[in-house]
Amino acid sequence: MSPRKLALLAFLVVAAVAFFALGGVRLLSFANLQAARQSVDALFADHPGSAVASFFALYVAVTGLSLPGATLLTLIAGAVFGLLWGTVLVSFASSIGATLAFLASRYLFAEWVRRRFPDALRRVDAGIARDGAFYLFALRLTPAIPFFLINLAMGLTALPVRTFYWVSQLGMLAGTLVYVNAGRELATLSSPRDVLSPALIGAFLLLGFFPLFAKKALDAAAARKVYARWRKPARFDRNLVVIGAGSAGLVSAYIAAAVKAKVTLVEKHRMGGDCLNTGCVPSKALLRTARVVSLVRRAKEFGLAGASVEVDFREVMERVQRVVANVAPHDSIERYEGLGVECLRGEARITSPWTVEVRGERGKTVLTTRAIVIAAGARPFVPPIPGIELIDVLTSDNVWSLRELPRRLAVLGGGPIGCELAQAFARLGSRVTQVELLPRLLAREDPEVSEQVKARFVAEGIDVRTGHRAKEVRVSAGGARLACEADGRECEIEFDRLLCAVGRVANTAGYGLEELGIATARGGTVQTNEYLQTSYPNIYACGDVAGPYQFTHTASHQAWYAAVNALFGYARKFRADYSVIPWATFTEPEVARVGLNETEAKERGIAYEVTRYGLDDLDRAIADGEAHGFVKVLTVPGKDRVLGATIVGEHAGELIGEFVSAMKHGIGLNRILGTIHIYPTLSEANKYAAGAWKRAHAPQGALAAVERLHAWMRG
Repeated sequence: MSPRKLALLAFLVVAAVAFFALGGVRLLSFANLQAARQSVDALFADHPGSAVASFFALYVAVTGLSLPGATLLTLIAGAVFGLLWGTVLVSFASSIGATLAFLASRYLFAEWVRRRFPDALRRVDAGIARDGAFYLFALRLTPAIPFFLINLAMGLTALPVRTFYWVSQLGMLAGTLVYVNAGRELATLSSPRDVLSPALIGAFLLLGFFPLFAKKALDAAAARKVYARWRKPARFDRNLVVIGAGSAGLVSAYIAAAVKAKVTLVEKHRMGGDCLNTGCVPSKALLRTARVVSLVRRAKEFGLAGASVEVDFREVMERVQRVVANVAPHDSIERYEGLGVECLRGEARITSPWTVEVRGERGKTVLTTRAIVIAAGARPFVPPIPGIELIDVLTSDNVWSLRELPRRLAVLGGGPIGCELAQAFARLGSRVTQVELLPRLLAREDPEVSEQVKARFVAEGIDVRTGHRAKEVRVSAGGARLACEADGRECEIEFDRLLCAVGRVANTAGYGLEELGIATARGGTVQTNEYLQTSYPNIYACGDVAGPYQFTHTASHQAWYAAVNALFGYARKFRADYSVIPWATFTEPEVARVGLNETEAKERGIAYEVTRYGLDDLDRAIADGEAHGFVKVLTVPGKDRVLGATIVGEHAGELIGEFVSAMKHGIGLNRILGTIHIYPTLSEANKYAAGAWKRAHAPQGALAAVERLHAWMRG
């Protein structure tokens, strides 16, 4: 804490101590007030200006210092100044004092609280930004919570000072009027509690809930406006219609069927979506083959002489399709119909907030439904580079149709998909050039992670061109070339095939969003609120089409919220929770992360400590010939609470699970250290990382004392 903050805190503490030490509580006792009423009246009659100024200053000081006595001072205002002027004085004095307490709390403690509880404060601030005025107004109207606690708590949030002041003044006005009016009858009161009868308390509670009811009413009015041009069916054939049978759509339909809702799942192409057919499953099958090829080429490291491998690329790609076919029954129509989901193959179009038209093999079918979940997924983005229309571009969608290995492959993009496919094709025999606009690969990870991946790529023969901007595709009789610019100079990269892996764009066209006026966000995804609702409260979106994360596991995660809110939102809705989102890039070395890394922590101004454990020290990694990489954990300074973890190395995607659980359930590094891990396994790396943190935080003074004790015990 800075010297200024310490000085202010000391002043406030001294003022509070002095208040109690000098008998401030007794002076502002109810009995003393009644006994001194005539003296106070006389003071006001003789010196009205001084009396008003002194009272105003005293009220501001008491509320600003969060001292007891504001209630009694309000009664004094009514007794001495009357209803009108007493209300005016108390209204402004209490609001100013509350704002001073608010500012003091923010100045002294907000920074520390944000460092200690960053995730919780981010969620609170999101709610404050959305409904802060409503919640503060409700609290001010409800006498159940002491106002000084509200002042201090709100100071820790991002609520604007101006909003706090005017909402406080308005919200406290009703209570001020009640107490000032009661002060006029001070002689008839035996205690301040006499002011609040059960009926009056009930009225205050109703007033407190009024802003929340008002917000609900405003939301309902907004919904009515949205629905105004549509005719709602008298009854519905279904509880839920899900558009898209990828990860998000399948989970949404599964949940609806599990709770016995009548649900229809519509898919125009293939069940399982991108993950099964063109994404996770085929890519991991390809990476597995490429890994085997890499291991055979390293055979001498394991004492195997003369081992060699010949790649049959056609058979490699046929195996990929066999893997897809073996997994497909998990996502099949037969399975989901067995679970109680009606599956329709065809093109869906939302024709009203409650109707979906499906054109398929059976012709046109119109479905009526109480709610709709949009899970239409995303597709690879092909940038509009001049000349790119002259070639047949490969993407993560169509690369699986290849049966001939490209001799020279240019990979455009240095994100996870680009890196995984670049390494796989290089291992299978392509001469790969990887082009990335940004200064490094895997730009969302820390620089040292990018360097480890790049070093491995270069060692395996990949020509990595970071900081290169693709300008043009040039096609001539001599072949195709990609013109790039780097550091003001132009270069050309020859290729036989170009694989584009620069991102994915949400599928938002062709199924009725434009006609309904459902908005899209800046990133091109369907715009949703925290409950995954679109501008129509009964239409939800989840998965890649909604963002912000485009992972299969986050799509499934969102699907739970979308389905449950769509079916039961009339009773209770759940905000989608993105507080602990893990991901992995399945290159070699593998990269996995959850929570913050150093780059993000610095960008957000979040204080952290770093603990690092190198896998070159791990017995199992050494035995496996994979002694490379590290475990890096970010924790709260001086605490063992995990803010984030990054693992680079063998099976990083599996190892990260322990840190995901730790962050989700509030488990610190001390408990990970105290958990038995099987020897020899890679998972011991997590325990050793926790041990490294423990050694760095060992109590040196206590250890020195124990050392002296042991020496004394030896005589």
